[in-house]
Amino acid sequence: MASDGTNEKVFLIWGGEGWVAGHLKELLQEQKDKVFTTTVRMENREAVIAELERVKPTHVLNCAGCTGRPNVDWCEDNKEQVIRSNVIGTLNLTDCCFLKNIHCTVFATGCIYAYDKKHPPGGEGYLEADPANFGGSYYSATKSKVEELMTTYSNCLILRLRMPVSDDLHPRSFVTKISKYDKVVDIPNSNTILHDLLPCAILLASAGDTGIYNFTNPGAISHNEVLTLFKKHVRPDFEWKNFTEAEQSKILKAGRSNCELNSDKLAKRMKDFGVEVKDVHTSYDECFQRMKAKGIK
Repeated sequence: MASDGTNEKVFLIWGGEGWVAGHLKELLQEQKDKVFTTTVRMENREAVIAELERVKPTHVLNCAGCTGRPNVDWCEDNKEQVIRSNVIGTLNLTDCCFLKNIHCTVFATGCIYAYDKKHPPGGEGYLEADPANFGGSYYSATKSKVEELMTTYSNCLILRLRMPVSDDLHPRSFVTKISKYDKVVDIPNSNTILHDLLPCAILLASAGDTGIYNFTNPGAISHNEVLTLFKKHVRPDFEWKNFTEAEQSKILKAGRSNCELNSDKLAKRMKDFGVEVKDVHTSYDECFQRMKAKGIK
């Protein structure tokens, strides 16, 4: 309930100048919801409390955090800053929301797992309750630790995104990244197609859902499959080369998560809203068709 006693929802997006935040703001404005954005540092408790008291949101959407530029390798040399943002900041914002009875949705990551004997490529996907098993990057290590702590909070919804993709060639989009690499590995992974899933995030937050959701399209898709669809619909003359994980590791400072998440929980919950979560191959195909229709190359 809003501070004025009405049932009007008031959304406050943290990390308001970011990529995902921009998409969420557009969606909320399109459906005529009241939405505000902020760039207040999450670790600054006094500033966070002041911002919550100023806006008086019913729902906070936390899109802030430190992923590193140009990639997560940056986190290996800036660990204190990563902790300050991804651990202290995330917990502080969640805690402040809890004290003020505000629902808090955290856009987290599924890059806390790696394929193993029980969860091989093409096999069983990781469930929400499975313990994290990937700490090959400092980024992922902080994310798995803070997620475990956040589950204590009864006001918190945790959405695990993986390799998110938008209907354009934004620099943060997974497709943009791999299309610019000299070589790519060819490993199946879970992906999050923002066009399909961000409306689901708003539905879950509005309904007051809490706990963890693997926030990915069902199934897994390899880098080669993604780029084949990209070539088919968007850039017919596109070519790429592959290399192995062992070869990739020689040019990276930190390891990379490769895994499939089981998104049955999300698909089942969305049926309650009459929404079908499309499988990752279908979703990618439609994404690239939309890009083609916009003239994006």
